[in-house]
Amino acid sequence: MRTTPGPGLLFVLVCAMAAGPVMNYGISATSTLIMADLGISEGQFGLLAATCFASAALSSMSLGQLSDRISARSQMLLIFGGTALSLVLMAVSGNYVWLLAAVLLSGPAQAISNPTTNRIIIHAVPPGKRPGWMGIKQSGVQASQLFSSLFFPAAALLAGWRGAAIGAAVVLGLLLAYSWHRLPAEPRNSAPKQAKRPRSERGFPAAVWLLAAFALFSGAGMQATNVYLPLFAQRELGFSLLLAGATAAAAGVVGVASRVLWGRRMAEGVRASTLLLILAAGAICGAGLLLAAGETGIPGLLWAGVLFHGASVLGVNVVVMAGVLREVPKERVGAASGAVSLGMYTGFASGPLVMGLLLQFSGGFLDGWIFIGCAYLVCVLVGLAYRRLGSGRRGGRAASRSASTAPDGDSRQGGQKPAAGTPEPAQPDQPA
Repeated sequence: MRTTPGPGLLFVLVCAMAAGPVMNYGISATSTLIMADLGISEGQFGLLAATCFASAALSSMSLGQLSDRISARSQMLLIFGGTALSLVLMAVSGNYVWLLAAVLLSGPAQAISNPTTNRIIIHAVPPGKRPGWMGIKQSGVQASQLFSSLFFPAAALLAGWRGAAIGAAVVLGLLLAYSWHRLPAEPRNSAPKQAKRPRSERGFPAAVWLLAAFALFSGAGMQATNVYLPLFAQRELGFSLLLAGATAAAAGVVGVASRVLWGRRMAEGVRASTLLLILAAGAICGAGLLLAAGETGIPGLLWAGVLFHGASVLGVNVVVMAGVLREVPKERVGAASGAVSLGMYTGFASGPLVMGLLLQFSGGFLDGWIFIGCAYLVCVLVGLAYRRLGSGRRGGRAASRSASTAPDGDSRQGGQKPAAGTPEPAQPDQPA
């Protein structure tokens, strides 16, 4: 990048992260209207989100690699233009099959958002500021949740859910125009060919795959909650359409703050594994509170569950993606982000689908909340494995440093000292 990073670029990154999920959050916020209009069941409704995220998962690896090769402007066109086109198709959908096609189209636009924004950050932002920028740009997803949860119900009361989709598409078109002119032109640099890489460098470090696993299970619980929270509030606690949408909006507000907060904690040097374990514990508390709200009918428990949901699991992505930047070289950030996105979107796809099936066949939300709580328990185990891996690598580096203090001055590389200014490799669990 040839630009000095500033508020304008940061706003573009936030909007790029916010664009992809607009359709999903909009469908969730107007779930009762869509289900009644098209005559679909709870299981079919869950399949909508599952289809979108399955499409994102299938395309995440290839789009992650593509993001290392094409310009940022081209990627913004895929993100904003692809989502706007899917919203238009949603608006003209005459039946459930066409709506499925619309959500299928929106998947790739979401899949490339993390690789695109991560690539921009690692090329344009100084290392010390990257975790903070990650926290702010990742908050775009929850900003999207806030916008959609308020905009879609209000617009649907005036113009129906189809009119709300058209209005959201217009907003994305305006954001595309702004981003197109805000980003500077850049040369298209081809990524190094895999065939020229040593075999050991063609894959990703084990830490990347652990981050992908954490993203998978946390994503399953997160999206199952996001998709069904408004419907849960209406059916189990008797909330109105607007008030039910406000529950998702509240989660979005808390999620924006939490992602910024966790990004700052990363920048201050807190270990990623520590934050992931804290977030997993908070997510378990949130699922338990929502379960209790459904069983008791107490609105206060629901709002407390929303608070924990927004403060914990909605902040996972910033920690996971900040970890990716520390594990791979600059030229592979897009591909590594795509690998982690594969896990994340697989979780996004499976969570709402399982939740919908459990709701349809059990007739209530109890089994769904238990499923979500179990997914978060698995996150605790993955977080512990990631912590252990980081501790092992730190121990190995400590032994190396001890050997390097031999009387001859340095035992590395046959006694040769590293060149001045050569950086140490980043640890998976420590700031770069």
